[in-house]
Amino acid sequence: MPARKKIQKIFVLDTSVILYNHNAIVSFQDNDVAIPITVLEELDNFKKGNDTINYEAREFIRIMDRLSARNTLQGWIQLDFPKAGRFRVIMNEIPGNGMDAIGVFGEDKPDHRILNAAIVMTEENPEKRVILVSKDVNLRIKAKSLNIPAEDFETGKIKDVELLYSGKSVIEEQITSETIDRIYQEGSCRPSDVGIKNPVPNHYFIIRNNRSSVLAFFNPLTGMIEKVEKKPAYRITPRNAEQVFALHAIMADHVKLVTLQGIAGTGKTLLALAGALDQKRNFKQIYLARPIVPLSNKDIGYLPGDIKSKLNPYMEPLWDNLKFIQNQYNEKDKEFKRITDAIESEKLVITPLAYIRGRSISNVCFIVDEAQNLTPHEVKTIITRAGENTKIIFTGDVYQIDTPYLDAQSNGLSYLIDKIKHHDIYAHVRLEKGERSELANLANDLL
Repeated sequence: MPARKKIQKIFVLDTSVILYNHNAIVSFQDNDVAIPITVLEELDNFKKGNDTINYEAREFIRIMDRLSARNTLQGWIQLDFPKAGRFRVIMNEIPGNGMDAIGVFGEDKPDHRILNAAIVMTEENPEKRVILVSKDVNLRIKAKSLNIPAEDFETGKIKDVELLYSGKSVIEEQITSETIDRIYQEGSCRPSDVGIKNPVPNHYFIIRNNRSSVLAFFNPLTGMIEKVEKKPAYRITPRNAEQVFALHAIMADHVKLVTLQGIAGTGKTLLALAGALDQKRNFKQIYLARPIVPLSNKDIGYLPGDIKSKLNPYMEPLWDNLKFIQNQYNEKDKEFKRITDAIESEKLVITPLAYIRGRSISNVCFIVDEAQNLTPHEVKTIITRAGENTKIIFTGDVYQIDTPYLDAQSNGLSYLIDKIKHHDIYAHVRLEKGERSELANLANDLL
């Protein structure tokens, strides 16, 4: 039976895809990729600023500049990337067969001109399958209503967030009290002693039977299952097994990258900051940063006051965690004064993530809060800039997305957890039990 001939595709990208990943045009194997001229117009409005989308817009514009240096963008250009197809800009956004998105939806707006560009591509290339790619759900629905195939941009998107690596397991089958007692006495055991085959580096375990239990993890340096002690950090004491694991990962010297995922009130940020403060002697600075996601996705420019006044509302949750730790001590205690001194000397810096760009992150403990609001590319950018003796801790709730075009499957935190598990210098813990208050737990469970 002869092999079925592969149908070549043309992927038409909208602005949201470029703002999500400026390298998107090389993510479609050997298929052709096109962008409407309207996308370039929209990117021009995003090129100024310090947010992630501004950076993505500028980088893509630089790519366009390099491509246009040796070619006209109106014709197909072979992309200089392994197994990549061709690229062009769609100049004509007026369909010839009467099917006009502006006529259908009744408004001349960028989204409708992008839909028209996809229609034009279909008319000009009847032998190929033309697909509109967008992170905008509503635009995809509009496209399908016009019989235009439309897809989400899948690069960096995990398949099933419910199956995302949790970082911990419960072992209770055939566990004897003698085994648990030996782990307590000797501090470790072989993986085979508790029925573990091919253990994941820095994976955490609750080993128990109906009489007793012990907390442990697999240490990739020793090859042993080792007991995990419940230890406080700056008087912040873990309240459950998951918090014990989280604080252990934060304070383990051999672990250079930590992710903590969990709902509001599980203690992610508080534990990260307490653990960092407890080992601040190992670093020159502690950075605690978070991405700025303005209310209703408005630019922060609409807020009154200078830049510090504008940013304070977004940084306040971080300061609240710091104040909570500091208030575990009396004002006369040396630990209380050390935190104040660290802030004044900028040994401890709380800042928007955009303000970190361009700085060296060597000899730094770098905590990134609300990491679910980052794209996979942004997460990669942060990690690849890590220098010697740097530890990075990402915290967030993958179900609480505040950024348009991101969801539980496509955000940077989910992507990181899924792609980087099973490495010796990485540890992850999913925190599931809220410890903020009985009222907060009630809201999380029932509302």
